[in-house]
Amino acid sequence: MLYAMHEAAFVSATPLRLAAEAARTFWGSGLNPAAESGLVRRLFASADAIAQMTRRFGKPAWRIETVEIGGEAVAVTQETVWSSPWCNLVRFSVQRPDSTADAPAVLLVAPLSGHYATLLRGTVQGFLQDHDVYVTDWANARDVQIIEGRFGFHDFADHVADMIRAIGRRAHVVAVCQPGPPVLVAATLMAEDNDPLRPLSMTFMGSPIDARLSPTKPNLLAEQRPFAWFQSNMIHTVPPPYLGTLRRVYPGFVQLYSFLSMNEKQHVDAHYRHFENLVAGDDDSTDRHRLFYDEYLSVLDLTEEFYLETIDIVFQRYLLPKGELTHRGRRVDPGVIRDIAIMTVEGANDDISGVGQTQAAHTLCSNVPEDDRVLYVHPTVGHYGVFNGRRFRDDIYPRVRDFIAARQL
Repeated sequence: MLYAMHEAAFVSATPLRLAAEAARTFWGSGLNPAAESGLVRRLFASADAIAQMTRRFGKPAWRIETVEIGGEAVAVTQETVWSSPWCNLVRFSVQRPDSTADAPAVLLVAPLSGHYATLLRGTVQGFLQDHDVYVTDWANARDVQIIEGRFGFHDFADHVADMIRAIGRRAHVVAVCQPGPPVLVAATLMAEDNDPLRPLSMTFMGSPIDARLSPTKPNLLAEQRPFAWFQSNMIHTVPPPYLGTLRRVYPGFVQLYSFLSMNEKQHVDAHYRHFENLVAGDDDSTDRHRLFYDEYLSVLDLTEEFYLETIDIVFQRYLLPKGELTHRGRRVDPGVIRDIAIMTVEGANDDISGVGQTQAAHTLCSNVPEDDRVLYVHPTVGHYGVFNGRRFRDDIYPRVRDFIAARQL
């Protein structure tokens, strides 16, 4: 019912949105002789705010056309090299100045936690400087027909293993946030099977490997609420006309509300500054605001089973760090990993995955040699700063790059 009401609200706002868009065009037109007056600029800013609040934020484009290598802009090629109803494996590659050099293959496993994989745009651009980059581009569950069946935590792990093999050579896997536990599951089973395409290395960035450590507000919420509460309050049915009609999902708009409520004042202040910048005609600031929120407000739905199994396995019963997790009838013991190097990256100000939760991967992978381990905690960044932004580019990425280079065959 909630999903249908949300869609009805969007449809009912269509006349208001169209009127606001028309007003924005009229008041902002260069042909309007009063376009630069204070009153008209405020009318324009008000119309823009209404149009933005009532529009649909669809899946963003990757917008990665070039990357700077050696001080030169090099064209980027994008292609889908593997796919399922639930995910596309997207490859980003460049023609490097030294065409004889084979760049290490890196699989960036994007989080499936509300935002699209394009949230990692800056991460991809960083890794492209030195690597052949593959990214998991997860589907919006509301767009997957119900005939395609379920997609849960263990299906995620199977997808990761399948995509590692699809790359066709031993790759380096980077798990950003949520994928940490299922990536570790996939790597463990590939190591146990002595799979010739098992990863050369694993890097976990802000991942809840052991959510019992340094619990944050989201961790405490998941722990304090009974499992039945999540079943009853967070799961809703996809309405027509979506392809996934009747599929039970954790809606993206519900997740978005959770994101926004965690830092409500910060977002309110950002939108007020945006309004003032529109009035002042500060195009650079307004463009930066739009780019950020066009991405931040674009969300996808998660399947019921994936969301609930993640709550149960990762945030309530802590099965992986307690050594109690089984996958398709097989016990998952990361202690079997011996020749896959491991790096963990955390932010001291991370309010989603507290310091120590990611480091737990070192304890679980107890038989990885000390020379093949790197543990890094950045002293100032928060959750998103671990994989994006200036500190990622200047401080974190160089360390991950060097870690990977030292393990490249």
